[in-house]
Amino acid sequence: MEAAILIFTGIFGALLTWFINNHKAKGAVRASALPSLIIGLFFYCFPNLLSVFLTKQIPLVFIGASFVGMVSIKIISKWIYVAISGLVFSLIYINTGKFFNGFGGALGTTACISVLIAIGLAKLIEHRGIKKKSIE
Repeated sequence: MEAAILIFTGIFGALLTWFINNHKAKGAVRASALPSLIIGLFFYCFPNLLSVFLTKQIPLVFIGASFVGMVSIKIISKWIYVAISGLVFSLIYINTGKFFNGFGGALGTTACISVLIAIGLAKLIEHRGIKKKSIE
């Protein structure tokens, strides 16, 4: 259950930031900072709302996923790829969170890896569609 909440948080954080950045024209930094601040303050003010694990992890996952959402619409133009990138970010975070202990920039690096995977997936799908059309 906790993993599902963290996965949802990652997808939501990436999509919300991407939407604010690209469709409300607030810029990548503001689009990431404001929702992250709200989430962080919420769990700081209400630490007993959820389990101790989720209270500590949700803000971190949201902040990292907001780095995913900072991607320009020129790079990833479809929301589904941003959602996939948020999902990938969450899965990497959940499975390697202890591995990155003590490393600076772990959230940003994981976000970068997630975006690169989504870009690669988009290119594969796009290439397959072009190839399929040219065969017909």
